[in-house]
Amino acid sequence: MVEDQSQKAFPVSWDQFHRDARALAWRLSGQGPFDAMVSITRGGLVPAAIVAREIGIRLIESICIASYQEDNRQGGVQILKGLGEELKNMGDGARVLVVDDLVDTGTTFKVVRELLPKAHFATVYAKPLGRPLVDTFITEVSQDTWIYFPWDLHLSYAPPLSKSSKG
Repeated sequence: MVEDQSQKAFPVSWDQFHRDARALAWRLSGQGPFDAMVSITRGGLVPAAIVAREIGIRLIESICIASYQEDNRQGGVQILKGLGEELKNMGDGARVLVVDDLVDTGTTFKVVRELLPKAHFATVYAKPLGRPLVDTFITEVSQDTWIYFPWDLHLSYAPPLSKSSKG
């Protein structure tokens, strides 16, 4: 992974992510009812599982979209797996909840919005460029923040900020 010194790091623990995903479910509980959920993979799998459990959604589909390169730069959007027949038969996406971990620039959401124009889009975290494309979210972070999700981390020593900054 290429470290970008211009970005702020925002590490998220499993406990914090679970709390934030449950808070998202709590907000969404008043938005439905939803007949189905679409998880944008890979990042949307974990919050989708938590939200589905909390608000009682059983029909869960995934759409697999790649937009980040191996060095954490956004590239072209590629649909690796589209929607299943059940979701395609639901038409414009009314009563469908789309869940992802983060909306960054909104590139991925634009692709899914074309497929499900009336779906409700929800994320745990939102950045300013993507925020207009999401209907419900929990925490907004600055555009120059890189979120380190718990599935990307391992426990290790972290130097104090005073030791790690160049100043």
